[in-house]
Amino acid sequence: MKIIYGKKIEMGEAYLGNTRFGVTKIALYPMTVSQLKTEDKDGYSSMQVGFSQPKKHTRRKVGKNREITLIEGLQVGTVIAPKDVLGVGSICNIQGTSKGKGFAGVVKRYNFAGGPRTHGQSDRLRAPGSIGQGTTPGRVHKGKKMPGRMGGDTVTVKQSSVVLFDDSTNTIWVTGPVPGSRNSLVKLTVMDQKDLGVLSYITGGFPVRVGAKDLSPETIGEKA
Repeated sequence: MKIIYGKKIEMGEAYLGNTRFGVTKIALYPMTVSQLKTEDKDGYSSMQVGFSQPKKHTRRKVGKNREITLIEGLQVGTVIAPKDVLGVGSICNIQGTSKGKGFAGVVKRYNFAGGPRTHGQSDRLRAPGSIGQGTTPGRVHKGKKMPGRMGGDTVTVKQSSVVLFDDSTNTIWVTGPVPGSRNSLVKLTVMDQKDLGVLSYITGGFPVRVGAKDLSPETIGEKA
């Protein structure tokens, strides 16, 4: 399992034969090993990597730091390039923070149908309706779907395929949507082929062959 971080740029579209499918552009960060943690000193084995550029340089924090699985043979200061982690045909799970929607009602938040539009109803169109029972049990159960804050959750999109990799700019195009707004931080976990067990995948309802030989930079078009 390999992990790398990046920044969501935008969405576009790609073609495989006569099939068109959505793709998302992600700018990957080269990661620098900033700290190694061992069983003897810290009680567990991992390494801390730094990436991105900070808005303001401070002594405590320069860039962003994350802990990932320890890779044997790496030393502090080693730079991990994106091409060392993934390439065209790689299958990865992408994790990000979904867009915040603010306070939302049950119709938007849970796809409730709302109340009747006629027969004297004036202000019940988007109401949740009854939320509890009568005397027994006489309370509202925990977890009841109610209005509240929507979005801003950690969401993982599984088994997205890398269809294009630009080594000069460290940008990739992956199949399907990616959670979060533009310029938001995303985490890519590259899956091992042995864990997947197959060489052809269905991603987002569209066939994507590993290697994606039919895809080229000319087939990637940005949406207007």
